[in-house]
Amino acid sequence: MIKNFTFLLLFCFLFSCTTEIPKKTVDKNAVIDSTITAFQRTFLEQQIDSVFKKYNFNGSIAVFKDSLQLYRKENGYSDFKGKVKIDSNTVFAIGSVSKQFTAALVLLEMEQGKLNITNKASKYLKAFQNKEYGDITIHQLLNHTSGLNTFGGKLMFKSGSDFFYSNDGFNALGQIAEAVSGKSYDENVMELFRKAGMKNSSTGNIFKGENFASAYLGNAAQFSVVPDMPKRLGGKDIGIPAGGILSTIEDLRIWNNAMYSGKILKPETLKQFVSKSTERHHAILGKMGYGYGIMINTGKPESYFHSGYVKGSPSLNIYYPQTKTSVIILSNIADEEKGKSWTFRPHVEVKKIADQLENVLLNLKVKH
Repeated sequence: MIKNFTFLLLFCFLFSCTTEIPKKTVDKNAVIDSTITAFQRTFLEQQIDSVFKKYNFNGSIAVFKDSLQLYRKENGYSDFKGKVKIDSNTVFAIGSVSKQFTAALVLLEMEQGKLNITNKASKYLKAFQNKEYGDITIHQLLNHTSGLNTFGGKLMFKSGSDFFYSNDGFNALGQIAEAVSGKSYDENVMELFRKAGMKNSSTGNIFKGENFASAYLGNAAQFSVVPDMPKRLGGKDIGIPAGGILSTIEDLRIWNNAMYSGKILKPETLKQFVSKSTERHHAILGKMGYGYGIMINTGKPESYFHSGYVKGSPSLNIYYPQTKTSVIILSNIADEEKGKSWTFRPHVEVKKIADQLENVLLNLKVKH
């Protein structure tokens, strides 16, 4: 399918370039752009619709080029028992997609001169003031190279020498932000949402809104609700800074555009955020680079992304900086008996579709 799409797109592009167009009435570049956009929409509709159908995907998937919607579809229920359908206002638990917000909060404190990422965590938190954790730096917590697994346990390796994904490491970062700002994590992150222009995001601790997608285990025919959502996100097993944020498709689009356009961080800080400082071997998504709370494609196309999973809520947020494209996938049911690899198959397939399309568009841009 991608080869056919490439051929059609190239044909239309060349046709647009060679057709005689009256200069006074039609902008040639606008014709080319609209032709490409039309094919993007058609391609995404065909390909992602097939993913929805193949997996009976219960959730929401959207693709935006900057603020232009190229694809969007909702399917299934936010409340299975009450048969409440998912719509554009549905609020999902986004799991570890939350980590980029925590990283941004820490980096904003750095910009204000309240901390340095080379500082040791022990400077701010008593829990790190011991022989085992004493050398762990903020930088190492941000890119999961601290060796920490869970608080109180032995380090997995000498700090800075390897990669081990740690939720407790990010919960510690949330505490550091609290210590230097004098505000709670919830207050800090709500300020960040306002700065970005996000109006429907919150945390599991303070959410009082409507339209929350209850989380489920199983499938549409046989399911059980995950209890105490979203309050349970603030518990020791997860932690708000590591995985306790709630958001919508629209708010994550707004976040991507704000973050990567420089509205949130200074250019040099944003560069640190997305710079590969270590490598991760993800069980589902494979080999990748890792920055500060963000994953990075190792090959083409260039992209920044993060998956998220809290019980019953798999998610994926991707941003392609060269075309300013966001791909956002949110869901509220997972069949854990089949394993996380099965749960994330729709997400993996959509990412492959988006990667292929991005490469085609970039190759076309280079040729012309």
